[in-house]
Amino acid sequence: MQERILAVIALLLALSVAAVALWWHPEPPVREVPRPGLPAGGDFVLETASGKVALTDFRGRLLVLSFGYTACPDICPTTLAGIADAFAQLEPDELKRSASLFVSVDPQRDTPQHLQQYVQFFNPAFIGATGKPAVLAEIARRYGVFYNRPDTGGSDDHYAIDHTADIFLIDGNGRITDKIAHGTTSTAIAQAIRKQLQATP
Repeated sequence: MQERILAVIALLLALSVAAVALWWHPEPPVREVPRPGLPAGGDFVLETASGKVALTDFRGRLLVLSFGYTACPDICPTTLAGIADAFAQLEPDELKRSASLFVSVDPQRDTPQHLQQYVQFFNPAFIGATGKPAVLAEIARRYGVFYNRPDTGGSDDHYAIDHTADIFLIDGNGRITDKIAHGTTSTAIAQAIRKQLQATP
């Protein structure tokens, strides 16, 4: 009798294992896979006219991030004008979920106050920020941004800086989701922003 009970239990266990193997298909864990060609990015803390600003301050919004300096003769004004025009094409609810941050790689000339006046010329909602040279260099490395300030020995304020002119789109979770080349039309920038907003409701 005991042997029969054990045989029934063994049969039931075997059937249970077979049923689990046949019907239970757990979802594999979701892993963050960075888009090929996009830098790692990551958090930062910089100075603005109203105090410190960090990437985490933009959680829940799409951040349009660009790098440059206010004395830039052509690339930076063109970039910011393009972003401003792209923002003008967004719907009110899309604007509420978007922000633009311009990071100056020229802290010697670009004070936070001067930066804020500069970016607000393009859009009153835009934010300008900068930091100490070592901080900027570390951020630039993580964002794949190149810039080169000539060594004038501190005696000449009339210099140009070669720098990367890409625009980065960073989602509400702080991840870089797109990189837009300089010269992209404002309509295409607006479409890219809208696409990212739709991807993260």
